[in-house]
Amino acid sequence: MTTPNPSQTTVGARRRWVALPALCLAGFVIQLDVTIVNVALPTIQHQLYAAPSALEWIVSGYALGLAALIPLMGALGDRLGHRPVLLAGLVVFGLCSAAAALAPNPGTLVGARIGQGVGGAGILALTLAVLTDAYPPEQRGHAIGWWAAIGGIGFGAGPILGGLLLSAFGWATIFWANLPIVAVTVILILLTVPGAAEASEARPPLDVPGVVLASVGLAAVTLGLITATDVPWAPARTLVPLVVGGIVLAAFVQWQYRAGHPLIPKSVRSNAAFLGACFIYFTSYLAFGGMLYYVTLMYQNLLGWSALQTGLSWLLMNLPFLSAAQMAGKLSQGFTPRAIVTTGCAAGALGVGTLSALTPTSPFTVAGVGYVVAGIGFGLLVPGITQVAMRDVAGPVAGAASALLNSSRQLGTAVGLALVGAVGAAATQHTWTTSRFGDTSSGSASIATGNLQGIPAHMQDTARSAFETGYHVALGLCTASLLTAVGVSLRVLKQRTPRTGSHRTKEPSL
Repeated sequence: MTTPNPSQTTVGARRRWVALPALCLAGFVIQLDVTIVNVALPTIQHQLYAAPSALEWIVSGYALGLAALIPLMGALGDRLGHRPVLLAGLVVFGLCSAAAALAPNPGTLVGARIGQGVGGAGILALTLAVLTDAYPPEQRGHAIGWWAAIGGIGFGAGPILGGLLLSAFGWATIFWANLPIVAVTVILILLTVPGAAEASEARPPLDVPGVVLASVGLAAVTLGLITATDVPWAPARTLVPLVVGGIVLAAFVQWQYRAGHPLIPKSVRSNAAFLGACFIYFTSYLAFGGMLYYVTLMYQNLLGWSALQTGLSWLLMNLPFLSAAQMAGKLSQGFTPRAIVTTGCAAGALGVGTLSALTPTSPFTVAGVGYVVAGIGFGLLVPGITQVAMRDVAGPVAGAASALLNSSRQLGTAVGLALVGAVGAAATQHTWTTSRFGDTSSGSASIATGNLQGIPAHMQDTARSAFETGYHVALGLCTASLLTAVGVSLRVLKQRTPRTGSHRTKEPSL
């Protein structure tokens, strides 16, 4: 006889809908800190006398902490209780945000950013697990829609909020802004989400070798990918960590089949729909991260937009994302998750494909159409993927499943920035070096990012065309990644009848 999950039996309807804003805010603040810092980097460099390498680590340290510790946090949540570990992650994130705001030098700020990533790993790994615990299956789709919508908007809100804060206050305010969000989130979770009963059940021992292998492998791969965005595929700094990370992750996979109590339980590893959802999450965020990177280069570096202007333009994507994510929750009552995810991936591919057609002289209405369509697509596919991934996951392993799902998203974003950036840069450099100026490589690195400062006037048109070629190739790769997700969705995700009665599933006929 299956024991019902304590959270689902204890959390009443009213308390569930009070808990939902807290879980949404937790996802929002994590995504917010991915982009809000970028706006403040010039000010931080000036006031803290930060070297370029320190600026790189102020951004990268956060991503590294997130990627490396998500598996550990998910495993701890399954053993100690989802709510306690989530609350601990929020507290660590808040304290490190305060330390970042008070940082007197670049080294302290980098350390605080890594600490934020550690706390953020606990938040990312377990917010979805707590939501899965608290909501019964028939209400989970709607809740996941809100969670995906608010969390996703945090990414686009970073440049807007950062630009507004910096226009009136100092750079430290971008970190102080986290504290009231964290405080409200902690209070609401304490009041509405029970957690004591979760830890009372017998839990398997922690898979220490698995945690070490997963953390080291993810950290090495993420480090290599982060470095590749600045030093494309330099052997010592990029290829070595990537190769080492790949070997360690391969060893981790092998260990999971031999371990008595693996970090990723067999019930999760053998769930084809869950693994398919992870792959779709990876490919879609590869496309999303690469697309935002290159569109930002187009408008900020090539056309001279400010970060605030760029962030405001993203509202054309964020608002449809919010609406579509909510619509996805309602559509799940009448359409299969596979249909929703496939439609979202196809719409995302259409939107990114529209953006790939941009040129420096294109009217912004073309970009606007691409933003809106891409926003609708991602608004459908993100909650749809999440619902597919978590619908058959039992409470005792929800932390591990949530951690693996979010790791695929983090890794997809990192790969998108590095791989799409490298492919676009290679196309730009090839076009530039085979131009009428011969094989000169003067300025090729800056041209690859759309920065034409220092390029002689008689070379400007050719340099702009070279960047444009790289842009089209990079966005074409992003479009192809989303089309791959369409194919995976059709072939792997289980068909499930809408929740109007039966909960039966059937395998896809494709």
